[in-house]
This record gives sequence, C-alpha cells and structure tokens, in this order.
Amino acid sequence: MRKIKPSSSILWLAVFIILLALIATCTGLFLPGGTGPISFTTLQGQTVEIFGRGLYHRDTVFVGAGSQGADAVTLGIGIPLLAICGLLHWRGSLRGTLLLLGSFVYFLYIYASYALGGVVYNRLLLVYIALFSASLYAVVLTFRLIERQHLAALTSSRLPRLGPAIFMIASGCVTLFIWLTPLLPALVQDQPPATLGSYYTGRVTDALDLGLITPTTFLAGWLILRRSPLGYLIALALLVLEIMLLPMITAQTISQLAAGIAFTSVEIIGPITGFAILGLLAIWVTVALLKPLASSTS
Repeated sequence: MRKIKPSSSILWLAVFIILLALIATCTGLFLPGGTGPISFTTLQGQTVEIFGRGLYHRDTVFVGAGSQGADAVTLGIGIPLLAICGLLHWRGSLRGTLLLLGSFVYFLYIYASYALGGVVYNRLLLVYIALFSASLYAVVLTFRLIERQHLAALTSSRLPRLGPAIFMIASGCVTLFIWLTPLLPALVQDQPPATLGSYYTGRVTDALDLGLITPTTFLAGWLILRRSPLGYLIALALLVLEIMLLPMITAQTISQLAAGIAFTSVEIIGPITGFAILGLLAIWVTVALLKPLASSTS
C-alpha cells in the first residue's frame, strides 16, 4: 500500500477545525432561548416567518431549520470523519489523505456559506470566519502534499476513466438544473425565490454551487477523460462533499418539515431527490477510485 509523509501542519489544522466545529455545531443545535416563529415585514413589504429560537433566531424558518439540520450532520458525521481521516493521514495512508482532502472541502463549503452570509449575523461570526480560513488553507496544503508526493499514483491504468468522468460531468449538469430551475423564473419576474423572500440579499449556495462547484466538476470530468492525474485528484476532493449531501439534505429536510415548512413535489423531486441520488452514486465512484490504490506499492 502506498504511504504518504504526514504533515504536522495539516494535522494541527484538522484539530483546530474539529474544536471550532464542535463549538459551532453544539451552539447551533443546543443554544436555548427564543419563543418560536414570528412574522416579520421586510423593507420590500413581504412578510416572512423568522425562526425565533436559539442561535438562528434571526433567520427565516427555512434557513434556521436547515442550518440546524446541517449542524447535526456536521456534528454526527463530518467531525468524526475528519478525525478518522486525520488519524489515517498521521499513519501515512494515501487513501486516508485523499479522504481527508475531501473532508476539508466539506468543511470549507459549509463554513464559507456561514461566514459569507448564508445565515444572518450571529455571535459565532468570528468562529465561522476562522473555520472558513482554516479549511481553505487545509485544502490547499493537503492538495499540494498529495500533488508533490503521489500525484503519479493517480495515473494508474487500473483507475476507471469513463464512469467517473461521466459522473463528474453529470453532477455539474444536475446541479445547474436544480439551482437554475427556481432561480431563472425568479430573475425573469424580478422576484426573489420563494425560499429566499426579500429578507436576504442573495443565496450563498447559488454562488458557491453555480460559480465554483459546477465548473470544477466539469473540469474534473474533462481531465479524467484525458487521464490527467489532476482530474482524479480534483474529483476525489469533491466526492466526499457529494457523499455528505445525502445525509445533509435528509437532515435539513426533516428539520424543515418539523418546523412547518411545506415542500412542493417539484422541490422534493429536484433538490432533495436529485442530490440524494448524486450522494449515493458518489459513494460508488469513490470506492471505484480508491480501491486500486490499496494494492499498489510505492
């Protein structure tokens, strides 16, 4: 099995992220206070329901309940995953380090959203910014470490090419369809999407998914078709994020339904079912890419 020289900087960043994420998720889930949803009239004259409880008491019910669902997944799955992958990296596992890279991407995605306005300003803003910064540098350092030491391992002819390439390109297409379906009609009508209201200035998820994640999935697919090792590395960095979409979308939906949010059939078939299927397929692609690396030797 291939070994990688562990980095103390990456390990310390993992510990730092875990500690801060414990603070962020536990506060988001368990901070008491508030009386529940209240109606609020925005500057544009729209009435929105405010969550009115805990850390997310200033957010809409949709965003506040969804954020608690995301916190539950980060606490129950994301943090343990990061800890396990950090331990595997410390032991020199290439596969563990590749999964560690993907875990850092997940934390970068979540806390970039929180830090850049995905939730209304609250007392954890500096924690979100610190998590965003630490995750970003962790992704860069881990990416560079793998690139320097074992990028050639990802050129093995035993690694599948067509399936992963098609999946990455399809992931980008599905993401475009899911987010543009409600966004384009709203833009044409000069009205905010139904889940946004006029309480927020925009949706960070739209910017991250459409402006960053989608182009990167297309790039990874194209590079894999050319058997570029960089394409495999980019794909593996994104696949953990896609896998985490399955429990995250599920937890967010359950939390939002419990808070009284009603979903249309289009919303269920689109974001909920679409991302759940992507998450399940991402598990298969990840296993297919990592399995050949187990039997290769340095």
